[in-house]
Amino acid sequence: MTAAAAHEPLLPEEADAFDCDYRQALKAAAETLSLDELHKTLEHRRRVARMTQADPSAHRRMHAQAEQTLRTGQLPAGTMPADEIKAIIRRRLGL
Repeated sequence: MTAAAAHEPLLPEEADAFDCDYRQALKAAAETLSLDELHKTLEHRRRVARMTQADPSAHRRMHAQAEQTLRTGQLPAGTMPADEIKAIIRRRLGL
């Protein structure tokens, strides 16, 4: 998938973030003479594009929930902080 193909299915509100990430990755490639950061950025954006294509409405709801959580600091109902989840996993693994 090309950068243009990864960009095309994005929600309009995600396009600027893609453009910014892509430009930063290109700049890093020019400075380091390595395409690693560019490949990593494109792979991340390909995953976002696939999620967006699979269910654009669900992807928009996920963004809205994330924005609300960041704005209010309140987790969505029925969820728990990552630290609690990690603690449960550690207990179950006997760590």
